[in-house]
Amino acid sequence: MTEYKQDLFRYVAEEFAEDYHEGELQRREFLRRMTLLGGGVVGARTLIASLGIAGISAAELAQAQTAPPQPDQASGAGMVDPRDPAIKVGPVTYEARGFTQLAYLARPAGNAPAPGIVVIHENKGLQPHIQDVARRLAKAGYIALAPDLVSKIGGTAQYIDTAQISSYLAQVSGDEHVANLKEAVAVLQKQPGVQGIGAIGFCFGGGLAWRLSTEVPELRAVVPFYGPAPDTAKVKDIKAAVLGVYGANDTRINAGIPQLETALKAAGTRYGIKVYEGAGHAFNNDTGQNYVKSAADAAWADAMAWFKQYLNS
Repeated sequence: MTEYKQDLFRYVAEEFAEDYHEGELQRREFLRRMTLLGGGVVGARTLIASLGIAGISAAELAQAQTAPPQPDQASGAGMVDPRDPAIKVGPVTYEARGFTQLAYLARPAGNAPAPGIVVIHENKGLQPHIQDVARRLAKAGYIALAPDLVSKIGGTAQYIDTAQISSYLAQVSGDEHVANLKEAVAVLQKQPGVQGIGAIGFCFGGGLAWRLSTEVPELRAVVPFYGPAPDTAKVKDIKAAVLGVYGANDTRINAGIPQLETALKAAGTRYGIKVYEGAGHAFNNDTGQNYVKSAADAAWADAMAWFKQYLNS
């Protein structure tokens, strides 16, 4: 594994463990996900031990491996109706890197000039919530493209079990994810009327948004929501203005803020760090158990102000 691939793999494993400790995942479901990530019972035992969790036998893991998935919380209806006449939305495909890439495009009705924003999904793939985020951006006057990083194996819609999606995304290298995101940036740049490019990402996608900012100098503004920090040695390469969004209760992710902020200051990067009280990880996702409306509303308003200042100019 490359270093960043290991980081992504570890991030997903720790997120599953966190959800288990907080009661969001049943024990059997947590163990089933560990067998997916670990490639079987043996790998799962090693992975679980590395997370500091004891008292799990090979027999229990073997039983969990064949258990049916725990149903995900039902997706909400979304905040913006895809039939809203003020916007135009729909799936798009493009050939890049040897396979068909899938994405969701949302833009204001008509082809008036507007900034473009790449929307990077969580580790469950291109779910309805992320499509709704793209529509919200379109309502705010942006042309939003949400690429599906599961495209290489058929796309998010092909999988009922989101743990399979998470496992795939965790085991693909960060370099490959970023290469696919760069293709999305290129596609968005070619959309009629696009003037300037930004990015926004959530959780797993927040980490990729940070990394994309270190590798794509054309980006003007980036807003990672509670994403793991990038390689601090590459922070000096960031040309965009970056707003990091965090929940005060998200101790696992927040542990990386001090070192990241030191690197941002040393590099002279235009940045902001916003920490929202009473909120934990994934607080913006209105279809999830961690949704905190007050924090989500405030963070969205701050993100829109950031894009207005640094992307619209």
